[in-house]
Amino acid sequence: MSMALMMSTVGRVLGQLRHDRRSVGLLIGAPLLLLTLIYFMFEENGRVLDRVLLIMLGIFPFLLMFLVTSIAMLRERASGTLERLFTTPLGKLDLLFAYGIAFGLAATVQATVATTVAYWLFDLDTTGSGALVVLIAVGNALLGVGLGLLCSAFARTEFQAVQFLPIVVLPQILLSGLFVPRTQMAGWLEGVSEAMPLAHGVDALQEIAVNADATAELWRGYGIVMGCVVLALVLAAATLRRRTA
Repeated sequence: MSMALMMSTVGRVLGQLRHDRRSVGLLIGAPLLLLTLIYFMFEENGRVLDRVLLIMLGIFPFLLMFLVTSIAMLRERASGTLERLFTTPLGKLDLLFAYGIAFGLAATVQATVATTVAYWLFDLDTTGSGALVVLIAVGNALLGVGLGLLCSAFARTEFQAVQFLPIVVLPQILLSGLFVPRTQMAGWLEGVSEAMPLAHGVDALQEIAVNADATAELWRGYGIVMGCVVLALVLAAATLRRRTA
């Protein structure tokens, strides 16, 4: 891996993202719109509102980054950009980790804006700090980036990339503890949820709700998420095709 080539690619990806107003609007505006909807749905029950808002601050970045990165990589392949890039010394890991860094920076902006709105406008109340919420949200976003890049290797069209949502994304959301606490699930479902990295990210967020300082359980959940990010990027590099056949 070359740090110079990687950072050059980070700059290129950020430049493309900056000029793609629809993607920027999706990444920044969609979470705010959905958080507003959640607020008015649960405003009469502050306890439930705080729980749902906190969890969704971790789920929205994961979902949106999965969509954006899987489609972005597919476009790079279909347009022939990857073929041209790989005629240079740029390696697959350089490219994919550059995508992770670029979209991680975008996710940091997204998570900071959404968390600020949740605390200041919607009165989100947690024992821990908002900075920890942003940290976990960015980790979940990077998980979405890694899985999006991995899944894009198996898609030929943007429509096929979106079809991975019900297979890869929705089960993780359903088993994350959003609807039913994981400890209250049937034994086999709780076991399946243990294999879902997003569930550990949500567990880390729930630690922030009740603890003023970062706990060992929080760092455990965050570590699992980040470990899965690295694994997904490595697997994506192993399966990446230079162009769509």
